[in-house]
Amino acid sequence: MAFTDKIYVKNHRQLASQLETNVPKGAFSGATLDLLFTGDGLSKLDSTTRDRILDFSEDFLDCDCQANPYCGCPERKFIRYVLELRAEGLGPGAIVDVMTDDYMVYAYTGDVRSFLDNAIRKLEAVETLADVEGNDGMSSTARQARTELSR
Repeated sequence: MAFTDKIYVKNHRQLASQLETNVPKGAFSGATLDLLFTGDGLSKLDSTTRDRILDFSEDFLDCDCQANPYCGCPERKFIRYVLELRAEGLGPGAIVDVMTDDYMVYAYTGDVRSFLDNAIRKLEAVETLADVEGNDGMSSTARQARTELSR
């Protein structure tokens, strides 16, 4: 299961009630992306909720792909966002708090921890393969990224 499949809409039942439609729990599910991408009914939401949903849409759903929002860009942008939060020194619990404050989405701390651990392991593999291939630049880049995530 992809990490972004474990990102959930906070208060999705309350949103469903306000929008008078079903809102899936998964933030990156197709129906949720449709709802956010089209913006239908957002005027029914309170201003704070609307602002956070619009921020999420602007930050993650904005791309020029023909298949937008099903092109994978929203998920890649969100993963980059989480990795940047970690590079700033935030732990898994703080990352969950920030994503909830910023976008009204959440994940379980253990899922964030597992994602970050997997990212570190993949960077270790990239570094090792780059060393074997004699690609010093890639090895150095992977090592630096791994160090930032490991702090």
